[in-house]
Amino acid sequence: MPELPTPYVSVDVDVLDRNIARMAAHAAAHGLALRPHAKTHKCLQIAKRQVGAGAAGLTVATVGEAEIFAGAGFTDLFVAYPLWVDAARGARLAALAERGRLAVGADSAEGVQALARHAGTGFEVMVEIDSGHHRSGVAPEQAGAVAAAALRAGLRVRGVFTFPGHGYGPGQPTTAAADESAALAAAATALRATGAEPQTVSGGSTPTAVLTGGGVTEIRPGVYAFNDAQQVELGVCEPGEVALTVTATVVSRRPGHVILDSGNKVLGADRPGWATGFGRLVGLPDARVVTTSEHHATVVLPDPADLPEVGTRVQVMPNHVCAAVNLADELVVTSGGQVVDRWRVAARGANV
Repeated sequence: MPELPTPYVSVDVDVLDRNIARMAAHAAAHGLALRPHAKTHKCLQIAKRQVGAGAAGLTVATVGEAEIFAGAGFTDLFVAYPLWVDAARGARLAALAERGRLAVGADSAEGVQALARHAGTGFEVMVEIDSGHHRSGVAPEQAGAVAAAALRAGLRVRGVFTFPGHGYGPGQPTTAAADESAALAAAATALRATGAEPQTVSGGSTPTAVLTGGGVTEIRPGVYAFNDAQQVELGVCEPGEVALTVTATVVSRRPGHVILDSGNKVLGADRPGWATGFGRLVGLPDARVVTTSEHHATVVLPDPADLPEVGTRVQVMPNHVCAAVNLADELVVTSGGQVVDRWRVAARGANV
């Protein structure tokens, strides 16, 4: 069988299944519901594996993602985003609510009023709080006000959720997990003061999922299924636990560096300030993708003996796997080094 043309995105299904099983076992052992964030993989086959391993349902980021997974038979979905809906998007939400259990995020009275006006009341609301990442979400003590607005609008309130995104930094996951636990506890108390007993208290990113504290009932990690170079750098996983890589070819070679044919249109361009590169090479722990352009990736290798020849194929761990997957039409599935399947990235580009 001829080799596939590079660059392409591949998933080692054996590593994937071990990652899925490990997080499912952790959640079960700690009495937590696991609701994986499907925006990472956007793939129906992987979602089926997660639910088959015990996931309570799926988290998605957009109405479009929810429609794709609902259309494939997934009936318990949470849109973890403070939706602002108009009549058209509201009608889509109302249709989704008729197909299964649905919850949506909100972090303002205006937001829940728009939800009720345009989408009806056939779904539940989760109030988003800020636990330290300072993106969307209200302060924990303000969660009750949003819940009260939802109740006045005739909506049911399921509980509260947060994203401890400030855990994405060296030495930060433990602090972020503690912040998350405290913020969610305060938000749950604020909900109870309005008469809305929180059924679900939801948190947990991949760096913080195994550190989640008391009072949390649900975790929503996404990256854990694949892992990536960021998770390796944070110490969250080992290189051998990275399931998704990009196979690339060395197209140019100079002293100290090589150029690969996998630029930011394949690897993505996401790189936080603390990260040491845009990606890493499998089997070469000191190599780093230091710059990317659309179709070029520059890899620096400190040891001249490690410099691969032109034409050599290498495997690159993307820095942020969510961005890389959203650039791919399909995932090439391997087991034992052999191609065994191809999975379509079904929710690619479902951003609305």
